[in-house]
Amino acid sequence: MDNQLYDYSPIVGREPIRWPGGAKVAFYVGLNIEHYEVDKPSTSTFPGTAHLAPDPLNYGWRDYGPRVGFWRTLETLDRHGVRASVLLNSDVGDRYPQIVQAGRERDWAWLAHGKNNSVFQADMTEDEERAYLKDVVGTIERTTGTRPRGWMGPALTETFRTPHLLKELGLDYVLDWTNDDQPYALNVPGMFSVPYSVELNDISLFVGKSTTGPDFVRIVKDQLDQLHADAEAADSGRVMALALHPFVIGQAFRAKYLDQALEYVVNHPGVWVTTSDEIAGHYRSTRSAQPAQPARPAQPAQS
Repeated sequence: MDNQLYDYSPIVGREPIRWPGGAKVAFYVGLNIEHYEVDKPSTSTFPGTAHLAPDPLNYGWRDYGPRVGFWRTLETLDRHGVRASVLLNSDVGDRYPQIVQAGRERDWAWLAHGKNNSVFQADMTEDEERAYLKDVVGTIERTTGTRPRGWMGPALTETFRTPHLLKELGLDYVLDWTNDDQPYALNVPGMFSVPYSVELNDISLFVGKSTTGPDFVRIVKDQLDQLHADAEAADSGRVMALALHPFVIGQAFRAKYLDQALEYVVNHPGVWVTTSDEIAGHYRSTRSAQPAQPARPAQPAQS
């Protein structure tokens, strides 16, 4: 079937984007704060035991994040004055309240990231998904004190209905479609896509490609330099998302490389260090017209 969630739009023919202060690149850190169920497989560093329940090797690796890695990463973000855009599993608030409190003290942005990273809604019926999303959004509002505006699915998963159901709940942007360097309107009135990255992502780089720390710093620098050059050449802003997971980037031997990368970013001319909420809000304020599209995309029949 054809994709009816958004239209094809080449970046070379769009209305220019102007970021605050004349910045060329809007930069945000997408910090994944997640909970994993102990008896289900998930992201693994060693696939040989991933099917076991329990799986101490891989579960313990992931559990390093909320216990240790988050706090090390927090120090680095604080050092550079970077507010996180938190991709928050709703299970986190009740299980790791100290993490939520730390984020509240720093005025972080909170995005809904599903219930946990062991449950996906891809096979849910419409009524099941509506109830699921309502619970996720409501729980995050209760535990953080803020109703989320943005969404990223666990493992970037959605159904064809997800943007419509999120709009019903008052959200206005998603990160799941990692296909652009600029925000754009979805074919759901009032819903936008904001860039995220599966490439500039610590899991992809360190776990998937065995990237070294110095190479990570070089990649972050190269990404920013190229996006800045693109924005200058086109006279139109770009977005740079740095996707981080505390159980990966929070490992002790990687800490100094995140520090070096952020040092470069925050001191680079023409960079707006911000949150995904602020990027979405600014873009929305400059784009008054919504695309005239069907209210509901075609979707496969439910069994």
